[in-house]
Amino acid sequence: MITFNISQWRAWAPGLQSAAHWQQWSHGERAIDAGEASPDVSFLPAMQRRRLSRLARMAFAVGWPLAEGLAPLPLVFVSRHGETPRTLEILSDLAAAQPLSPTQFSLSVHNAVIGLWSIMRGETAEMTAIAAEGDGFEHAVVEAAGLLHDGAPAVLLIVAEEHPPAAYSPWITDVPCDYALGLLLTPGDQWRLSLEGDKAAPASEPHALSWLRNLLANRSTFTHTLKDRTWNWQRKT
Repeated sequence: MITFNISQWRAWAPGLQSAAHWQQWSHGERAIDAGEASPDVSFLPAMQRRRLSRLARMAFAVGWPLAEGLAPLPLVFVSRHGETPRTLEILSDLAAAQPLSPTQFSLSVHNAVIGLWSIMRGETAEMTAIAAEGDGFEHAVVEAAGLLHDGAPAVLLIVAEEHPPAAYSPWITDVPCDYALGLLLTPGDQWRLSLEGDKAAPASEPHALSWLRNLLANRSTFTHTLKDRTWNWQRKT
């Protein structure tokens, strides 16, 4: 079992940007749009914004405000599928025997987001990029808690997924929409996370969104199950 506090959170999905929007979503009063609304990264200079993919923009939109005024700040970034549009573009060029773009390749790798984060913020703290199954969110929390245990005063956690191109739809079925969630973790015992207990029904939505739904519903206990792993969440109220 690990313990920690979550001092702040931010989330983004098309049509849902503010805490009020997400509260309405949790009550069934507002839905995630099917459109192509763009995350707001206007806090970055235009030259830097142009380097960011949609996935990176989502991650920056939720993470940057949480990191303001905090330095150095370790970062744990998790995405199961990563830069699927860039990857598809590279594979399409290969299939067409076209030359590959070094820039496209360098920005398609799984740690590209944290590399851009480090460059644009001038951040040299420890950073980790995780690719895991549907419970990658919990694995990222475990990693962040380990950094807190090692003495970090705070850790930024960002989970982001981009709805994949149609070519991937037969294989990628766990990303119903674009979304990103950022958490600022600090030492404490407000939250407890353990991996134990009876197997429960799997969550009907990505774990990060399910976590946010439970948070906004003020639930003190809930579980997330994937295969033979059941994660138990507990919160002091």
